[in-house]
Amino acid sequence: MPRPLINVPKKVKRGDAFDIRILIAHPMESGQRRDDKGQPIPREIIHSFLCTYGGEEVFRAEFFPAISANPFLTFSARAVDSGQIVFTWTDDLGATQFDSVEITVE
Repeated sequence: MPRPLINVPKKVKRGDAFDIRILIAHPMESGQRRDDKGQPIPREIIHSFLCTYGGEEVFRAEFFPAISANPFLTFSARAVDSGQIVFTWTDDLGATQFDSVEITVE
């Protein structure tokens, strides 16, 4: 699986809100299309996404077949302490992927 594109500032002032952006490369096949032989293409979507910061949940999402390929998410968090921001997502095939970034709070 390709790595996601993650945009998080490297340094943030304590107490400030900052944006988190992530683009996940995934086909997000809805299961409603057919291949060139007329056979249904099996559904394969990311169905859950979780972001934690310093071990605390800051964002959670559930996806459904209507979402487009390569989902792009943006949300905000408040800078508390330096630490790791971890992104975890699971698809219909049971594959769980994760990635993380470090943030420094000054």
